[in-house]
Amino acid sequence: MTRSDFLPVNSYEMKERGWDRVDFAYVIGDAYVDHPSFGHAVISRVLESRGYRVGIISQPDWKDPKSIQVFGEPRLGFLVSAGNMDSMVNHYSVSKKRRKTDAYTPGGEMGRRPDYACIVYGNLIRRTYKKTPVILGGIEASLRRLAHYDYWSDRLKRSILLDSGADIISYGMGERSITEIADALDAGIPVSELTYIDGTVVKIKRKDCIYDSEFLPSYEELKADKRKYAESFYTQYLNTDAFNGKRLAEPYSDHLFVVQNPPAKPLSEAEMDDIYDLPYTRTFHPSYKEKGGIPAVSEIRFSLISSRGCFGGCSFCALTFHQGRIVQARSHESLLREAEKITKDKEFKGYIHDVGGPTADFRHPSCGKQLEHGVCRKRQCLFPKPCANLDADHSDYVSLLRKLRNLPGVKKVFIRSGIRFDYLLADKKKDFLRELCQYHVSGQLKTAPEHVAQPVLSLMGKPDHSVYERFTGEFYKMNEKLGKKQYLVPYLMSSHPGSTLKEAVELAEYCRDLGYMPEQVQDFYPTPSTLSTCMYYTGVDPRTGRAVYVPKNPHEKAMQRALIQYRNPQLYDLVLEALRRAGRMDLVGYGPKCLIRPARGRNPRFDSAGTVPHPRGKKKKTIRNIHKKK
Repeated sequence: MTRSDFLPVNSYEMKERGWDRVDFAYVIGDAYVDHPSFGHAVISRVLESRGYRVGIISQPDWKDPKSIQVFGEPRLGFLVSAGNMDSMVNHYSVSKKRRKTDAYTPGGEMGRRPDYACIVYGNLIRRTYKKTPVILGGIEASLRRLAHYDYWSDRLKRSILLDSGADIISYGMGERSITEIADALDAGIPVSELTYIDGTVVKIKRKDCIYDSEFLPSYEELKADKRKYAESFYTQYLNTDAFNGKRLAEPYSDHLFVVQNPPAKPLSEAEMDDIYDLPYTRTFHPSYKEKGGIPAVSEIRFSLISSRGCFGGCSFCALTFHQGRIVQARSHESLLREAEKITKDKEFKGYIHDVGGPTADFRHPSCGKQLEHGVCRKRQCLFPKPCANLDADHSDYVSLLRKLRNLPGVKKVFIRSGIRFDYLLADKKKDFLRELCQYHVSGQLKTAPEHVAQPVLSLMGKPDHSVYERFTGEFYKMNEKLGKKQYLVPYLMSSHPGSTLKEAVELAEYCRDLGYMPEQVQDFYPTPSTLSTCMYYTGVDPRTGRAVYVPKNPHEKAMQRALIQYRNPQLYDLVLEALRRAGRMDLVGYGPKCLIRPARGRNPRFDSAGTVPHPRGKKKKTIRNIHKKK
């Protein structure tokens, strides 16, 4: 693979192509990876396919204005993306500690992009090029497009459009909107007049110029009243559908409004195929070889993106805001063509790592009416129970997997992007479960029940725990029938809104009964624009207006996490304190149902009643032992 196979990354490569300038300079927070799993690769190749010249400025030095002048002033504008992740999630753990590595940077080096990358890049460009159009895109801009709670600063922030100095946001997946923006700019229409394109967010200075729009509370009102923010967020949530979503306007003053146009329409199968059939090199730019390449590439190099969109509706997931609930899928032919390319890679060992998307076994809209009327505004497809109109059918996915397994050079096809177990159970046929267990599991299948307590599951938008129990029974029964020993590895989340120590103990008891202690537990992470993040910030469920308990204290969160890993001796004190606070000292002892044993010299019956210090300050003595000595 040579440099000429990639889009230019400097003026020398631009001139080698015979270009005197680029139409768009694309500033990205990730390393340049020309693979369809990377948003910048898709958008740049889509623009290229329509005749536009695109140059890539990857991870510029945000302290040096010259770093974004690589191609000079682009003819039509700058595109800006923080990368495949929100830059703050990329940089910080849920405990707000700085991460040590960045999988999207050469050699995994941390610190090659700024915090709040879209804002920093946008202002860097604006200081240098005062009037050149700046278009934001990608996950960071998409999920911060209106007023949003920012976990890292612990405050409500304005639309990223205002703080970045950009002109327009292309939100969601972006292929339709970016093409329409490019064509309009190429036709000579000023960026200030591009206020009408679906899938965009724009600034408008006069209220009488906003038409057919629902007005949200002003930013000042949202800052002053968390309940108003919850109501505003839920209005946004109800308008994420391309067919019935309304135009929304968020006032910032009498002379400044941020307007979100309705989402762009979903892509057809043919359009999806066209996009994924573009001439991607499927790897990182050659200039990164000396530093060891890009770690994230190893995860997706031998994987296939089968679909996009998700009707699962989990409260802690931002997919509803970014990709929408209508599933769009590629044809078998397109996926087989890409798989054949993978088999020709000299490093391919015969294993396709994944065939999926947000949820692997979603390969078509959840019901027949969605492509004409859109999704239901206030009803979910799977929660709290599968809708009567749900089209739960895995036939197409099973057929696709069979074709991929039969390709020359393919030994095994895995499914790593996750399946929705309640959707699988809703399918009356057992074909997919059988083939999943027989061909597509490598000893362990990761699943996401997330929790077991009903109050928490309800807020998460997840089915009742009995549904997961039914799935586990079906899974092990099928494996026994096939003569296989394979296991489920549940993904569990601590400290989600609604989880008190009572629910955390219930989850710990489940782990005890399962005989399983996860090595890693994910604390709930309040990322921008999810229902759960809104609950975290406001203390209110935006769907019902009811108050929600939110564990925010770091020590309580540590106790909730420790309960799930109660077997870890280093967490003993936290587990003991959590059980005492929860009034569950019955779980401290030697019985089969106990989580931990009493500490040496202590008795759990009296521990919660208090201890007395040793006269010399060396050890604590229980009341019972003192009485014995007397």
